[in-house]
Amino acid sequence: MRVQEPVPYLSDLNEFLVRHPMMNYTFLSATILLLLITDPVGNIPVFANALKHVPPERRPKVILREILIAFGLLLTFMFVGEGFLRVMNLSELSLQIGGGVILFLIALRMVFPSQGVEIDDVVTEPLIVPLAIPAIAGPSALATVLLLVSQQPDKRMEWIGALCVTMIISAVVLVSAERILRVIGNRLVVAVERLMGLVLVSVAIEMMLRGAKTFALQLMHN
Repeated sequence: MRVQEPVPYLSDLNEFLVRHPMMNYTFLSATILLLLITDPVGNIPVFANALKHVPPERRPKVILREILIAFGLLLTFMFVGEGFLRVMNLSELSLQIGGGVILFLIALRMVFPSQGVEIDDVVTEPLIVPLAIPAIAGPSALATVLLLVSQQPDKRMEWIGALCVTMIISAVVLVSAERILRVIGNRLVVAVERLMGLVLVSVAIEMMLRGAKTFALQLMHN
């Protein structure tokens, strides 16, 4: 009786998944990804419009407060993310593909912004909404920190550091928003945002392709 030999690509599946993780981020790449997603440059017009009724001397304090709130929320997701995935019975693969889809949609909005859609005029001082959430800590940012921690939990301190750097850069950019608008104008801000969106499209497609490849390998293994 002939014994059927194992199919090579199936027997080596586990080794492949170990050597080729879905997304192998570093501190630098995670920082760049978080900056692309939180999009401080693209948020300049949003913050300028939301704070136009706030006294100029108080605006930096409001911006820093909103950034701290967003930072606290994203940091919380870094620590409770794995438990959240278990409670919701979600796999890292589904988060990988779903996160890629969300990032792709966000990136498309950055590259092709909707015409005539503006944030509602805020007469009073904004609190949490719409600046901390969703302008900074939106669904895509929450999904990203969740993805980073779930795939590489041993690098949690690096992800916290990347988040800290992202928030510091966002604070510097947004506190200087009015000066930046006066110097470079709205057109250059839009151009930079579209360039960032183009890069984010590539990141999102890479995430989805890696997720789809891993899913296909798992189907063949089963």
